[in-house]
Amino acid sequence: MLKVEQLQVELGPRGKSVRPVDGISFEVPAGRTLALVGESGCGKSMTALACMRLLPAGGRIAGGSVTLGGEALQDLPETRMREIRGNDLAMIFQEPASSLNPVMTVGDQIGEVLVRHRGLHGQPAWDEAERLLAAVGIPDPLRRLSEYPFQLSGGMKQRVMIAIALAGDPKVLIADEPTTALDVTIQAQVLDLLAELQLSRGMGMLLITHDLGVVSRMAHRVGVMYAGELVETGEREDFFRAPLHPYSRKLFAALPTSAQRGRALETLVGQVPRLGVQQAGCRFADRCPQVQDVCRRTAPAMFQVGDQAVRCHIYDPAGRMGWVALPPTVSAPHSRQSNSGIALDVEALEVHFPVRKGLFRRVVGHVKAVDGVSLHVPAGQTLALVGESGCGKTTAGKALLNLVPASGGSARYGDHELLALSPRQWQPLRRDLQMIFQDPFSSLNPRMRIGEILEEGMLSLAVEANAAARSEKIDALLRRVGLDPAMRNRFPHEFSGGQRQRIAIARALAVSPKLIICDEPTSALDVSVQAQILNLLRDLQAEYGLSYLFITHNLAVVDYLAHHVAVMYLGRIVERGSVEEVLRNPRHPYTRMLLAAVPRVDVPGAPRSPMRGEGKDTGVTRGDMPSPLNPPAGCHFHPRCSEATDLCRTEYPDETRLSTTRVVRCHLVHLV
Repeated sequence: MLKVEQLQVELGPRGKSVRPVDGISFEVPAGRTLALVGESGCGKSMTALACMRLLPAGGRIAGGSVTLGGEALQDLPETRMREIRGNDLAMIFQEPASSLNPVMTVGDQIGEVLVRHRGLHGQPAWDEAERLLAAVGIPDPLRRLSEYPFQLSGGMKQRVMIAIALAGDPKVLIADEPTTALDVTIQAQVLDLLAELQLSRGMGMLLITHDLGVVSRMAHRVGVMYAGELVETGEREDFFRAPLHPYSRKLFAALPTSAQRGRALETLVGQVPRLGVQQAGCRFADRCPQVQDVCRRTAPAMFQVGDQAVRCHIYDPAGRMGWVALPPTVSAPHSRQSNSGIALDVEALEVHFPVRKGLFRRVVGHVKAVDGVSLHVPAGQTLALVGESGCGKTTAGKALLNLVPASGGSARYGDHELLALSPRQWQPLRRDLQMIFQDPFSSLNPRMRIGEILEEGMLSLAVEANAAARSEKIDALLRRVGLDPAMRNRFPHEFSGGQRQRIAIARALAVSPKLIICDEPTSALDVSVQAQILNLLRDLQAEYGLSYLFITHNLAVVDYLAHHVAVMYLGRIVERGSVEEVLRNPRHPYTRMLLAAVPRVDVPGAPRSPMRGEGKDTGVTRGDMPSPLNPPAGCHFHPRCSEATDLCRTEYPDETRLSTTRVVRCHLVHLV
């Protein structure tokens, strides 16, 4: 259906242009999925935008062709492309916060597609929009149709984008990081939905992702992209059994596993070459552990190795290099400062949002986003807070920093009761307590350069003595998060999604905090940069004794980084304990469901993950999380639990303490 041949994309004025996509070719047949993987900045999203003819200002297709059903898209007038977009060819964009219209309701935005491409109006369009929201796993879809994007969590905004893309029944779907902001259960549900739609409609799919687990589950064929070129292509089974290119092997080596706990992850040295940098030889040469002289002199061609194709001199049949396996990198364990005590002690935290109706806006109920959460973050350690999107994780994190008002409870940091402090009393604590926000695009000021963004907090909180010291620290921060200090004069829109996430992390680190609330800090990062950030967080924790409240849906990262885990469901903690206790022997049905939804990646040559339930069917019905406005009676999880009894349906379970660190809220805990 979709055929790309020798596609070249240029940005900037002619004669001074750069080429983020340089001669790539692939096909997306009907009913099959091609996954493009690679680091942020390799040209994956630009390839997708070129296929959609949505290149940024100054961008153009400089060579090659994009054909859909035999029709050459690069030659079509814009009027014809408007008919094709959303109808024959649709796209799920990477950043829903910047892609959704902030002044239109969710229902109106889905309705636009239904009116233009399917001719639905009025109640039929409204009913179809509700069905689409329900299909992508949004609870209480009828109410959400009347809400605006700012009222939705990051994961819900992502699901709205998916619903909009599917509304026109496209023949080919381009999915640019479609599950980045989603928790594992909704990710599994969305991937199942996409697979079902593909099977029933014969829909082709171009999947752009950094998640090798998603690639393993969804792709029929895989293409690895680096610096604007495809460096390896092959069928999924061949690729995961034996990746050929040194870059592909490095991507697998950077995946966090429990076997690497306490040790640094293997990372890729350096960065993807900057646009406009001319290289005579292989574009990966400066980062390749097996580079030879010929690699720097001559650009390699694509060589066929069995059913795979690889762009590397190692596989040149006319050469004599051959593949020489490198010994695995074994790093020394992290040395850790001895810490004792609790850095942050949270008891019965509540955040209730009033629901108002009528002419006089009377309060008719409350959305109990956080409903009695107790957490204890040990000094110098990491507590991971996990759970589905919408369960209240981010709201709890923001309430602890007074970014949303708490309705009750206690949060002690040292001698300070955080929930009782005024804004003036909070000011001196801002240096100690920082947050890395989930959506880097909306949290970075679009009118400020990166250097100004990083310096803003230092100026406000009197960090560093003078401008020269601040400038030196900014350069050091950019290097630590894997960015070139020369990028400090750029604006946020000039960076990729993964690069913006690194900038957000650097901003939090700029004031030398003692406790950081990390809200999905690696969700937008490819595996190589994720490894850099996880190593950075571990190094800083070991060096300065930092404490982290780590909000995430990536259980592999939890297994690698965290010391303790708290599992949150519908505003309450249902299970907490050490990583070994919770991930190796989950006692709550919800925890088992989360682990079962994790897509499995078998890293070549590495032992399998010991997480219990990973990738297996536990017999728990996934379903949708109920609305916090009207939670179920009894145990909130009982409508989705196949083991629920009459007691579960009528009475919320008390805490059952299984050890000094292990607590579970389940009536059936002693039967597991």
